[in-house]
Amino acid sequence: MVKKIFFLFLAIIGFVSARADADSTHLRISLLTCGPGDEEVWEVFGHTAVRVIDSAHHTDLVFNYGTFEFGPDFEMQFMRGKLNYCVAVEQFNGFMQEYVEAKRSVQEQVLLLDWKQKEHIYYFLQWNAEPENKYYKYDFFFDNCATRIRDIFPRPEVFGKAFHFGNALPAGKQLTFRDIINKYFYRDHWTRLGVNILLGSKIDKQMSNADIMFLPDYLRDGVGGSTVNGHRIASDPVLLLPGNNSAPEGINWALVLTCMLAILTIAGLTVTRLRILGKIMSGLLLFVTGLLGCLILVMWFGTDHQGCSNNFNILWCLPTNIIVAFFNPKGKGKYAIIGIVLIIVSFFLHIIKVQGLLLAEFLPLSVALLFIYGAIYKRSKIKKTIGHA
Repeated sequence: MVKKIFFLFLAIIGFVSARADADSTHLRISLLTCGPGDEEVWEVFGHTAVRVIDSAHHTDLVFNYGTFEFGPDFEMQFMRGKLNYCVAVEQFNGFMQEYVEAKRSVQEQVLLLDWKQKEHIYYFLQWNAEPENKYYKYDFFFDNCATRIRDIFPRPEVFGKAFHFGNALPAGKQLTFRDIINKYFYRDHWTRLGVNILLGSKIDKQMSNADIMFLPDYLRDGVGGSTVNGHRIASDPVLLLPGNNSAPEGINWALVLTCMLAILTIAGLTVTRLRILGKIMSGLLLFVTGLLGCLILVMWFGTDHQGCSNNFNILWCLPTNIIVAFFNPKGKGKYAIIGIVLIIVSFFLHIIKVQGLLLAEFLPLSVALLFIYGAIYKRSKIKKTIGHA
């Protein structure tokens, strides 16, 4: 009888101890995935954050890696790619109120962790939010609010080598960074055109499963399918807040404008009665592409934006076009030939997938530029013939 009581006592102690270990932290950690907004450019891609409920201390906090501080040189720091983002800790209700007002959706995935894993993650988040640790230099593709959270999971002290992300890449597709951001800019055609001109070939590499989780939607999918020793670590997403339905694509006014520019330019260069129009349109396109070329150089060499490096759009947006638009330098015939060759090279780089082009908008512009360079070459040949005569 004594033995039975003793073993029953041990069993009770073991059960209570196991329960205590399983719930000793009183923590509930979850991933919040916020839907896209339409007020600012950066809202288009959504947002992600980590929620921690501590029932022992009656707190409900959100660790937000997507905050930045406005200062007198905010715009300049942002343009130069030197803007520091930071980890902000805020009350969950306050965080949610922002998305209620913006009419943006919020989904939650509870992380299915043991008490040690919860403690490790919570400790790291608290440490990362300390004043001396909270700042980081933001990079949209390679170091942002989603990648910071993504990189918590493979930490050795959390899961170790037993951790594996789920598949976030769409099945059977090979996608580049450019492919995926164009998908999000499906309505904002002007921004999509400008961004594609300023971003270089670095974003045209094929993304890995980890790479695509730089966007909140794909981080949600990757975490949702993650396992440790074959066991899932996250619940299915639960919708906490519904958002607005996706708006239709609408008219691509950027494409309409580039087509109109091309038509007016070609008409002005080929119809004798529209010769003045041809000169005006030629000067305008040369000036605009020259300005774009200067901006490409600034973003490439004068900023820390990794996505703007190695930008071969410089081949058709020649900075020297600004000079050619207003002046008549010697050797314009040779310049025109070089311009034609470089446009062809741009097409070739697109074909071999070195750097992607927005063909819908690029084709009208490139055809117009080819006509302009052809007209410049033709005029230079006529002047040479008259000079020899």
